[in-house]
Amino acid sequence: MLPQCRVGTSLPELDLVIDRSTIVAAALASQDFEDVHHDPGAAQGRGTPDIFMSINSTNGFVDRFVTDWAGPASRIRRTALRLGVPNFPGDTMRMTGEVTAVDGDVVTLEVLGRNDRGVHVTASVTVGPYAGAWR
Repeated sequence: MLPQCRVGTSLPELDLVIDRSTIVAAALASQDFEDVHHDPGAAQGRGTPDIFMSINSTNGFVDRFVTDWAGPASRIRRTALRLGVPNFPGDTMRMTGEVTAVDGDVVTLEVLGRNDRGVHVTASVTVGPYAGAWR
């Protein structure tokens, strides 16, 4: 069961400390072996000061933020995101969210993840109740 909400309802903020281990582990967990997510020299060779978070990692953190709010009986139905500034080791990403639409038991949210340089991710996420067991 999703939390009671209406358009304009804000989700509780979540601060995620981004460290080197988080960036590397999340990239590996999503099978993103691009060297800029684990090799500082390779990342610097491509013009960034350090390794940075992958888009798959960002997507996972967005989904986690939403399902932490929506509860264990929820299911992400759609996520569309756009990346902005990178997340580097030492950053803290503050996740915020707001309900933008409610259609019965399906809720659409706008989610933002920001660090000290600006917006890292802007996402639209649709979540609904889990409909049953695997078939």
